[in-house]
Amino acid sequence: MKIRALLATTAIIAGGAAAAQEVTVLGWGGDYTRSQVEAYHKPFTEATGIRVNSVDADNPATPIKAQVEAGNVTVDVAVVEYADAVRLCDEGLLEVIDISLLEPAPDGTPAEEDFLPGTLTECMVGTDVFSTIFAYDASQFPDNPPTTIADFFDTEAFPGKRGVRRNPKATLEMALMADGVPAAEVYDLLATDEGLERAFAKLDSIKSDIVWWSAGAQPPQLLADGEVVMSIAWNGRIFNAAVGEGRPFEIVWDGQVYEPEGLVIPTGAPNMEEALQFVAFATSTEPLARAAEWISYGPTRQSSAPLVGVFQVDGETEMAPNLPTSPENMTNALASSYEFWVDRDTELNERFNAWLLAN
Repeated sequence: MKIRALLATTAIIAGGAAAAQEVTVLGWGGDYTRSQVEAYHKPFTEATGIRVNSVDADNPATPIKAQVEAGNVTVDVAVVEYADAVRLCDEGLLEVIDISLLEPAPDGTPAEEDFLPGTLTECMVGTDVFSTIFAYDASQFPDNPPTTIADFFDTEAFPGKRGVRRNPKATLEMALMADGVPAAEVYDLLATDEGLERAFAKLDSIKSDIVWWSAGAQPPQLLADGEVVMSIAWNGRIFNAAVGEGRPFEIVWDGQVYEPEGLVIPTGAPNMEEALQFVAFATSTEPLARAAEWISYGPTRQSSAPLVGVFQVDGETEMAPNLPTSPENMTNALASSYEFWVDRDTELNERFNAWLLAN
């Protein structure tokens, strides 16, 4: 049965048994979860009568893996990064999602033709394209602001502490680009011992000035508290702090590392039918466009892009120029390689953790 038919049937009987139905969705927290609640959760409940329980994690892939391996799955749907979706799917920890259940575009274009290349996998339906960027406190650099990824690593010209995610993913890539490696050559070089040594050497150059973070809400807070003057961050968190809260933060798009993320269903999800309904609803054209009005991540469907309007918090800021996928923001950008990280995630995390402990 098509998801639209399931939704219609559920809505009709919402006053009866469906009123007890629910689906638990695991997200990243903060502004990201708010975008999901406003664009997906509330409209889904209104359309179906199915209650959405929202829970958060610093990285949803971690509890998903733990729950499935323990045989105690409490989450029905989760949003994970592309590389994690491929890895967890390969390990049998995610349900395969039949893309024929997804909604077509409003003009009838099949879903598989409407989604951007690389945003659908066997087990994941893409929701957004986010970017790892760096941002700075403009009040700290009124006359000579940083403009390139190399500036992030230049503590002589731009003194002050740096916020960096305690994770090798994107961190190593940005280190190489800051060291002059063209984006197109980053992964070939990073796959060699020489490339890894070069990336870690670049990180060594600022190691004593790094303040480490692990949760997406931390970089804007570190900037706001004056603990750092620049921080690697997810672009949506900085945008919301700058535009939504009036913070003097500026994003530098040079050297950004962008990638899709999307919805997955853990193997053994307790509410499988409701999970499928939620995934199909949330990844249809209009909800994806609405999500981009709450956080500055680009929608994964071509039909969604023209519908993206203004930032809902201030009702004024046009979102299109603030999305990672806007052409002017892609002049020196790197697409995160899920193939690279699926193959090397464990190895590079071990090496990164050893480097953290070294003097």
